[in-house]
Amino acid sequence: MSTREDPRTPYLANAGPHPWRRYVAIGDSFTEGVGDPEPSAPNGFRGWADRVAEVLSDQVEDFAYANLAIRGRLIGQIVAEQVEPAIALKPDLVTFSAGGNDVIRPNGDPDAIAQLFEDAVVRLSRDGATVVVFTGIDTAFTPVFRGIRGKVAIYNENIRAIADKYDCIVADQWALKEVQDMRFFDDDRLHYNALGHHEVARMVLRALNVPNDLQPMQPDPVPLRTWREARAVDLVWAREYFVPWVLRRLRHQSSGDEVTAKRPDPRPVIAFSPPQREAPPVGDPAVAPDEEG
Repeated sequence: MSTREDPRTPYLANAGPHPWRRYVAIGDSFTEGVGDPEPSAPNGFRGWADRVAEVLSDQVEDFAYANLAIRGRLIGQIVAEQVEPAIALKPDLVTFSAGGNDVIRPNGDPDAIAQLFEDAVVRLSRDGATVVVFTGIDTAFTPVFRGIRGKVAIYNENIRAIADKYDCIVADQWALKEVQDMRFFDDDRLHYNALGHHEVARMVLRALNVPNDLQPMQPDPVPLRTWREARAVDLVWAREYFVPWVLRRLRHQSSGDEVTAKRPDPRPVIAFSPPQREAPPVGDPAVAPDEEG
């Protein structure tokens, strides 16, 4: 379905080229792009923010993009480490997503998160930049995070109230039903995969009223598994992702402790081009991908 036909968000394209020339993204792993691998990227990930920047850059000249987001960051760290550096880059467009790592913690308080969030929004918008904020995803579809759905809902209402008070644009993940499907998530069951980041990019561009050619991406069919096979998959997930996450919490460590921002300075955007498979030489039989040579 094209953006123009999308019934969820009224299509009100900008009258002319979009007005933004300097975009800065701040946040945690969601904004860093974790789960959407791209070897040519500085941090090895692409993500929705890169995808949005590619579209915005393609429509105007002299566009620059910086991404200060670092995985594992709590909202207090994002506000302390990223807000002032972002302001110093003099953006006219800022995307700000923070608090997700706080909400999923047992003692995460959505009202305390909101106080820090509002302080950051005041500072980010003081020079007239357009600020885009995000609601959290509806976690009802995933057993891992279904129990925190109420906290996410409170967090979202606080975000919407702040956005209304300071005239921010809301990118509404809660209403993004397409991604409420584990096929849009990485193997860790926490971060979006390439399909999920692509859908978030489409959502952000809709929120900005920027026309684009991004089309929905269809996931592969759900694999059929026996109960025993499904439990085996769960055990692998627990060993490779859940247990290391718990151990980091106990050791007061973060997955981003040794990570730096992938785009600390605004730079022109080079549109991503997926690698092309080489055609077989003329006269040579093509070998199917699953056949041995």
